[in-house]
Amino acid sequence: MPRGNRVSGTYKPDIRAGRLPAEEYAEHFADHVPPLTAGQAVLEASRCLYCFDAPCTQACPTRIDVPSFIRRIAEDNVRGAAATILESNPLGGFCARDCPTEVLCEQVCVRTAQQGRPVAIGRLQRFAVDALLASPHTQLFTRAPASGRQVAVVGAGPAGLACAHALARAGHEVALFDAKPKPGGLNEYGVATYKTAGGYAQREVEWLLGIGGITLRCGWVLADAEQLAALRRQYAAVFLGLGLADTHRLGVAGETLAGVHDAVEFISMLRQAPDPACVPVGRRVLVIGGGMTAVDAAVQAKLLGAQRVDIVYRRGPQQMPASQHEQDLARMRGVRILHWLAPMEVLGEDGSVRAVRFARQRLAAGRLEATGEEETLEADMVLKAIGQRLGNPLLSECGFALRDGRIAVDQAGRTSIAGVWAGGDCIAEGQDLTVDAVAQGLRAARDIDHQLRSGRAPRNE
Repeated sequence: MPRGNRVSGTYKPDIRAGRLPAEEYAEHFADHVPPLTAGQAVLEASRCLYCFDAPCTQACPTRIDVPSFIRRIAEDNVRGAAATILESNPLGGFCARDCPTEVLCEQVCVRTAQQGRPVAIGRLQRFAVDALLASPHTQLFTRAPASGRQVAVVGAGPAGLACAHALARAGHEVALFDAKPKPGGLNEYGVATYKTAGGYAQREVEWLLGIGGITLRCGWVLADAEQLAALRRQYAAVFLGLGLADTHRLGVAGETLAGVHDAVEFISMLRQAPDPACVPVGRRVLVIGGGMTAVDAAVQAKLLGAQRVDIVYRRGPQQMPASQHEQDLARMRGVRILHWLAPMEVLGEDGSVRAVRFARQRLAAGRLEATGEEETLEADMVLKAIGQRLGNPLLSECGFALRDGRIAVDQAGRTSIAGVWAGGDCIAEGQDLTVDAVAQGLRAARDIDHQLRSGRAPRNE
C-alpha cells in the first residue's frame, strides 16, 4: 500500500459504466433482505411475548404498538396489523426497510435476552404493510369533515409527507410543495437502491396521497423570504420539512477534481437511473465518512462492479455512526473499513483524482490528534459522506432562530416565527433517520390541528 506523498505512476483513472454482465445487475439490486412468506411471518410472530408496556414500542420514535400488530399477524389479520402500524407511522413500509431496527425496537426485545435473537420486528412490519399495498383495497383511513382551513407543507420528504397525511386525515386541505421532480425526499433520492427495490418509495407516496385533500406541486423551491411571507399570508399554517441541501466540504486541496462526488448525489443518480448498468463507477473507490450514507454508497459502488471499495473514517470503530449491522453488511459485500485516517489532500493528475493523502489519527485525552504518520490510498472515484448541512441563508434572513446551523423548534415543532412549524433533518434535533423525521412531522401536525381548531393559530396578514 503506498505511503507518504508518493503515488504509483502506473495507476490510471478508470471510471465507466457496464462493468458487470447484464444479468448480475438484477441480482445485485434486488432486495438484500428477502420478504417473509405468510408461513414464515406467522411462525416469527408466534415468538413474540406480547409484552405489557413493551420496550420495543417505547424504543420506536413513532410509538408503533409492536405487540398489537404482531399479534394480528399471528391471528392471520394482516390488514389489521397494517392498520396498527400505519396509524402510528404512515411511512411504516419504508421505515421497515430503512430503519435501524437492530439498535431501536429489536435491541430492547425481551427475546434478545432470553434467546439471543430478537423477534424480527422490522421484517414483520414490512410483511404487513406490503400485503396491504398489494391488496385490492389499500386505503384504511377516511378524512374527517372538512375544516375549511388550508396548510402549506414545504418539503415532500418523510417529515413533510407524514405531516401532510395527518393534516389531511384531520380534515384540512394541504398544499404540498417540493423542489425535486418527484416526492419522497431522501426516501426517493438518498437511500440505497438495494434497500428499497421495485420503486417502493413512490408506491408508498401514492398510497399516502390517496387519502385525498393533498395537492402536490413539485419543482417549487423556497428561494426567498417573500415566498415564505406569501405562504404565511395565504395559508393558516406552514410546515417546513426542507431536509438538508448541502454536503459538508472536506476542506482540503484537490476537492474539486473530477471524480470527487457527494455520496448522496451518487446514490441519487443510481436511484433515478433507468438501469444500474448505465451508472459509471470507479475501479477503485474511496468513501470518506462513517455513517449510513457512507455504507450505502460504498456497498452500491461494490454492487456496480468496483474492484476495490474502502470506507475511510477519521475515528475508531466504536465511534462510527453506522450501526454494527450496517458495517457488517458492508464487509459482507467486500468493502474494507479503515479507521483513524483523516483526509489531508486529494491528489490528481490532468484534472482527475488519482489518490487521497491521509493523516493517521489517535485519541489523546479524549481529543483527536495526528500521529505524524501519513498514508496515501489510490482511487479514481472519491465519495464524500461526511454529513449534510442546511446551507440555506434565507432561513436566517427570514428571522428563524437557528441552533448549530439548523432551525430551532420547541417541543411541539413550532419555530420562532408565528404560524410556522418545522421537522425532519432541517431542525436542530434532527437525527437523520426516516423514522425520526416521520415522528417530528406527526408531532407538528397534531399541534397545527390543535391550534387551528382552538382558534389560537396566528392570523398572518
